[in-house]
Amino acid sequence: MEHSKKMVPSYAGNLRSHMIQVPEVIAQCSGIRIFGRRIKSLVFSTDAAIIKNINADAVIAVYPFTPQPAIGRAVLMAADMPVLVGVGGGTTSGARVIRLGCDAEDQGAYGVVVNAPLPVEVIQDLKAHLEIPIVVTVVSSQTDIAARIEAGASIVNISGGARTAALVAAVREKFPDLPIIATGGPTEESVLETIQAGANAITYTPPTTGELFAGMMAKYRDMMAEG
Repeated sequence: MEHSKKMVPSYAGNLRSHMIQVPEVIAQCSGIRIFGRRIKSLVFSTDAAIIKNINADAVIAVYPFTPQPAIGRAVLMAADMPVLVGVGGGTTSGARVIRLGCDAEDQGAYGVVVNAPLPVEVIQDLKAHLEIPIVVTVVSSQTDIAARIEAGASIVNISGGARTAALVAAVREKFPDLPIIATGGPTEESVLETIQAGANAITYTPPTTGELFAGMMAKYRDMMAEG
């Protein structure tokens, strides 16, 4: 009976056997349950081809441009898992963030992600308009997390570069029950360190389509040379 609990039967097929797999160590985190869906892994991408071919539990659609409804809608259409949509907070603020948040919710997003600089007052306004959770990005220990939680933030997304695990540990000590998403870093060891520091869910940055194509073309060239 114990063996049957641990064994996870799987099926990959032929055409999808080369899908991107998130690091297996992510399974060790607790996950965050949003509207009944338990999320442990989030793919950091807006690439429809990547999103359709990865086994992540959810998508975090944040990108380094002014948020646009068309991009959020495209990701939501491509994804067959929950999507957290970026709605600004840096250059984009105020009423535009509210409009983007409402549009994301109307299109089926499971949550909205706001950048660290977003004023607390805008988070309050956003909370007044949305039922879906507000995910606040935290990039340093200087962020006033308590004020953002009081304003309506439900989840924090910690992205502290090389100091992410330490920042997660500091936030977890101060907020024992706060749902924490965090970047896991480039290795299974760094992912595990972040989980052990207190992260409930991990964002994973997949290889780009260009990188994947390069590997595939090299394989094809080797096959042709052998044939």
